[in-house]
Amino acid sequence: MQRLRKHLCLAFLGLVGTGASSAQSSVTLYGLVDGGLRYSLVSNETIKNVSNVGLAYGTQSGNRWGIRGVESLGGGNSAFFQLESGFDLGNSTLGQSSRMFGRAAWLGLQNASWGDVRLGRMTNLSSDWLVKFVDPFGGDLNQLNMGHAFTSGNTLRLSNVLMYRTPIFSNIQAGLGYSFATGLSSNGGSTGYDFATNNNSRQLTAGIKYAAGPVFAAATYEKAFASGSSDASGMTVSNWNIGATYDFTVFKLSAGYGQTRDGFWAGSGAGGSGAAIPTMPSGNNLAVEFVPGVGYNSYIVGATIPTNSISRLMISWTMISPNTAMQDLYSAGNQNSYNLGYYYDFTKRTNLYAYVGQSTNYATDRDAKSTVVGVGLRHQF
Repeated sequence: MQRLRKHLCLAFLGLVGTGASSAQSSVTLYGLVDGGLRYSLVSNETIKNVSNVGLAYGTQSGNRWGIRGVESLGGGNSAFFQLESGFDLGNSTLGQSSRMFGRAAWLGLQNASWGDVRLGRMTNLSSDWLVKFVDPFGGDLNQLNMGHAFTSGNTLRLSNVLMYRTPIFSNIQAGLGYSFATGLSSNGGSTGYDFATNNNSRQLTAGIKYAAGPVFAAATYEKAFASGSSDASGMTVSNWNIGATYDFTVFKLSAGYGQTRDGFWAGSGAGGSGAAIPTMPSGNNLAVEFVPGVGYNSYIVGATIPTNSISRLMISWTMISPNTAMQDLYSAGNQNSYNLGYYYDFTKRTNLYAYVGQSTNYATDRDAKSTVVGVGLRHQF
């Protein structure tokens, strides 16, 4: 009997030791699936009131699965990583131009005292720290989201990034990143990674954010550099944004302003196969375009209104206001978007959503208009 007790005690100590070890190192599998029904109506000079009713996937949030992990290295240091793959729920093909881990693929080191550094493919800080928190839709719902107007934060993923983020001091955190070869399609170079440093399209991303109690505020700066081997050699596109929210409990108010100069990043897509409206005033869907002198200002006012503990309404108005050079070159007009959404949480992981949005002078094209209405279901795991 005494021997049995001894064996049980040793087994228990072994289990405790295993638990302590695993607490310092973990790997998590996660993901979400999102699908629903959508009606869309688009119109411009060449597309006259073309409508479509059909299934839509990844509307609230892009369909994905991923792996994230962390391992303690001692002394308060940890290695951590994230690999995230996007896919089309309707036909099971890979997203993000058929990349295996197109949504995210990075590795880094972190410490509570000095912050974290990571390298690989990731979203820029305007997407992570501005749009994600200031937008009532959290950067979701495609045409309805804030990135439709603040296009540098339209879930912009950059390849070959070296990123540093400070720890949080007095509720403030800052970040700085540089992409040595963005992988973005543009008129300033290919999406490849060429040997000569300046023959790659590059981008600087920087941001600072503050969060305390009911207040959130963020400011970001983006600057893209054209490839030196392209016709746009020496050209840059720059952008800065500010935004804030205040939670009054009965509703949360959002507001933001930004300026983009010497070109533009792409907005959110409108329409579907056979009736898509280009996301840029130049009539194409490039991710970024370099055009000296051309620019625009971006605006958002919105609110999140809890209707009860498990549901909420989101409303917003966004606008792109082109400068004189952009008006003259593209006959551009103000893009105005009016958006309304509703989320109902069945559980913490599964929710229903419904939305309606309309954009006039879509992509600043005076003849373009896009209307979307839809419902969907999202499950996270």
